[in-house]
Amino acid sequence: MPENIAFLASRAHVAQTARAALIGRYGNVPVEDAEVIVALGGDGFMLQTLHETQDLAAPVYGMNRGTIGFLMNSYTESGLPERLKAAEQAVINPLSMRATHVDGRVSEDLALNEVALLRQGPQAAKLRITVDGRLRMEELVCDGALLATPAGSTAYNYSAHGPILPIEAEVLALTAVAAFRPRRWRGALLPKNASVRFDVMEPEKRPVMADADGNSHRDVVSVEIRSEPSISHKILFDPGHGLEERLISEQFT
Repeated sequence: MPENIAFLASRAHVAQTARAALIGRYGNVPVEDAEVIVALGGDGFMLQTLHETQDLAAPVYGMNRGTIGFLMNSYTESGLPERLKAAEQAVINPLSMRATHVDGRVSEDLALNEVALLRQGPQAAKLRITVDGRLRMEELVCDGALLATPAGSTAYNYSAHGPILPIEAEVLALTAVAAFRPRRWRGALLPKNASVRFDVMEPEKRPVMADADGNSHRDVVSVEIRSEPSISHKILFDPGHGLEERLISEQFT
């Protein structure tokens, strides 16, 4: 049963209040010394916590003090050590993004949910898509396109009519956002180890930004994305409410 717990919370008042109550009951250690990290907030804060602690061995157990909480467990103050001991673990790998900008600058980022290319202005984006060095789509006219992990498949990907992916599926979802041409193209399922490249056509007239889990990189001309197996995020869920079950249940709601 874990004894060294680090409690992190979003800036929301309800999350900060919960953190104070839990620390008063169970104590608190620095994240570097923790056996388990407990994140209090919503899914956005959970993603932030996973990114910030990716170099630590401790798994992250989230409790919902936010809005959606798809990656979170229900919040209660009592019985936390027992819940942590019984928790199920899911391991996910992020996407690695390398973007080249109009001015020649190169930026890199990681995303647990998705990397999305989105138009910056009133003109639709024009994208060329290459997979593993092979040109797959000469021109996609759209509001954007995204590559989503199974863990992120219920987020923006699902809102854009992309598929929900089982957590163990070993595939990525390539999904168009409001595709204009080809009008009926809904995207593709790709192997997890695929390397995907987007080239932006007419970037001055049709500027595009790349977004990695909410981190925006503006004025890109090309973006390369692949899964990053060297980084593993460990997330804990209450028994019977793990990520696999949530992904399945979401498809029947």
